[in-house]
Amino acid sequence: MKPANHPGAFAAATGAEGRGEAPSAPPEHDAVALTGGGAAALIRLGESVYTLRITRAGKLILTK
Repeated sequence: MKPANHPGAFAAATGAEGRGEAPSAPPEHDAVALTGGGAAALIRLGESVYTLRITRAGKLILTK
């Protein structure tokens, strides 16, 4: 199994690789816009809620 960060990870995750399709680019979002200019945003996936934080060093942390 390839690691999730290999070059074809997005194609593999979307199933495009197995169908011989060219993968489309994932949507791009600005982290500062997601947080409304603050340091954190809540992101919902199904019934789970995750917290996206921007650190003082400019890194992103996603926690459940």
